[in-house]
Amino acid sequence: MAQKFDSCDRRILTLPAVRPCESISPETLLGSLIPLSRNICNFQSKHFATQRRNSREIIRQVSILLMFFEEIRDCNSVLSRSAILCLSELHLSFQKILFLLEDCTRDGARIWMLTKCEFLASHFRMIIRALATALDVLPLSLIDVDFEIKELVELVLKQSRKAEVEPDPDDKLASKRLLAILNQFEKGIEPDLNGVKRVLDYLQIKSWSECSMEIKFLEEEIAFSESSNCDEREVPFLSSLVGFMSYSRGVIFEALDDQNSASRVDARCGMETHFSCLNPEDFRCPISLELMLDPVTVSTGQTYDRSSIQKWLKAGNKLCPKTGERLTSTELVPNSILRKVIKKFYANNGISLSKSGRQSRDISRTAAPGSPAAAEAMKFLSRFLSSRLAFGTNQQKNKAAYEIRLLAKSNIFNRSCLIKAGSVPPLLKLLCSTDAPTQENAIAALLKLSKYASGKKLIMARGGLPSVLAVLEHGLSSEARQSAAATIFYISSVKEYRKVIGETPEAIPALVELIKEGTTCGKKNAVVAIFGLLLLPDNQQKVLEAGTVPLLVERLASSENTEQLLNDTLAVLAMLAENVEGALAILHTTALHLITRILQTSSSQTAKEYCASTLLSLCINGGVEVVAVLAKDSSLMPRLFSLLTDGTAHASKKARSLIKIMHNYQETSSSRWMSSAAPRAQCIRER
Repeated sequence: MAQKFDSCDRRILTLPAVRPCESISPETLLGSLIPLSRNICNFQSKHFATQRRNSREIIRQVSILLMFFEEIRDCNSVLSRSAILCLSELHLSFQKILFLLEDCTRDGARIWMLTKCEFLASHFRMIIRALATALDVLPLSLIDVDFEIKELVELVLKQSRKAEVEPDPDDKLASKRLLAILNQFEKGIEPDLNGVKRVLDYLQIKSWSECSMEIKFLEEEIAFSESSNCDEREVPFLSSLVGFMSYSRGVIFEALDDQNSASRVDARCGMETHFSCLNPEDFRCPISLELMLDPVTVSTGQTYDRSSIQKWLKAGNKLCPKTGERLTSTELVPNSILRKVIKKFYANNGISLSKSGRQSRDISRTAAPGSPAAAEAMKFLSRFLSSRLAFGTNQQKNKAAYEIRLLAKSNIFNRSCLIKAGSVPPLLKLLCSTDAPTQENAIAALLKLSKYASGKKLIMARGGLPSVLAVLEHGLSSEARQSAAATIFYISSVKEYRKVIGETPEAIPALVELIKEGTTCGKKNAVVAIFGLLLLPDNQQKVLEAGTVPLLVERLASSENTEQLLNDTLAVLAMLAENVEGALAILHTTALHLITRILQTSSSQTAKEYCASTLLSLCINGGVEVVAVLAKDSSLMPRLFSLLTDGTAHASKKARSLIKIMHNYQETSSSRWMSSAAPRAQCIRER
């Protein structure tokens, strides 16, 4: 019996047919061969964009042989061993026919099949020859079926022998036109739209959504080729086809017939804003200008790499290198949160923490286009969309914003082209639109462009921050507000912009309000935006004054948290807890109980690390009463000991310090602790 393959599990243009085993019974073989033949015949009603003639001919031959197989079954004909072997060969060929027909009618693969017309024709040719060979040795005279059926089988044999299977002339002409258009793109010549339409009409690609399906398929093929290191030579050509289809979708088709895909495009909110997207230049030590491996904070609140600041202090310097203020203490407080962010950033971008200097700059390079044709097609399309944003009708502006939203989602080169073409200023104007979909598409497009360095700069240079904040506060949809929060996060990855945002009175309160009332995705975007702003110490007091801490603690207690939202909330609290004011604000809530509970119940290593870090900071900045509360929790110590072996390196380090503090508390008099921390400890309230 042949193995059954689901078309979804099979790479296109592969024919993984399986020969029936030698010991297969005639009943079993016919029981598989007949439904297989029917499946092939069912393709008579399907649309073939290419290979129409070859497909029709092979389906006709299979339909005749199907009658032959059914006659054998109905007459209970006895089959000789040689007949069974011939039918097994036919079964093998029929599997390949089915695979080919599936590929020729596959949704989204029309343009790819057109470019493979020669390859497909050669496969049809080989299969028809295999049919002829199997039928030629079939002992037809020994099989008890009607004479008319035998005549039909002999007719199929004669036709298979004489068949001249060649690419369809119309396929070759359409393929030639397509290659000519790609050649024009490569030379920097914008093709005639009538020529583009002729290719699309031939393939019967008649809508925006059908264009999108073609692009999706081609991008999946590119991803597969790159990840499997096979067929890498085809990647540039596939990229050229993506450029052609993207250009066609943006320029040819005016109507959006599948705008609901926007929600699917941005459905994975968690990928939209992540700490790993911050600017690597912010991770450099102000002294050495190298990547910080062990960031520590001095008494002025500034952060340096430990080795650099230690050398500075050993040289007899008593002033903060960056601010010029006198250092009130030489104590160096590890900035574990920032170190974790740095670690994640470089892990996600394939850069080792041990690498610094020039090597770490490589991750900021712009992604190169997949091919020269794809690059030029994108440039033409970018100029067209920017023009539509500026001078089009309201419907055309909305469609252009939506196209930019899609194009800039995951392609750095596309973002560069769209920014250079001047798309940012008209997108900023669309933020004032009274049409909810238009505003949503405009802010989502700006969000994608803000991931690119010049995109952030242009948004700020054009005075776009007030418009983005207006959407954050009063956006016409929850999706628009959450995109505005994510945009703030990316803009805040530039150090000087953190200061500008922090000094804008409505910015932080608007983010806090989104944490309070937004969707889950909106809350998450607002939390990480606040995290980005907290990387500037001057913003901490503003975050505290906005009432952020009680809302974050409320988030910890919520049953609606996703794991990522919980982790991000804990990260912000851990950062706030590293300073006295932040720690005291946290201790004025029920956070202590909640954090210890999460530490004991969460399965997330990240959450446990943030919990351990926060508890340690609260002990250091909150004083003896915090330690006393933790010491009363008999279940906490076992969990801390488990972190020593099962937790991350940083979680283990924090747990070790916490254990030491709690042991010291139990071994020394409480009066000694009180004398060192009584003023601050009065603020703690056990709940």
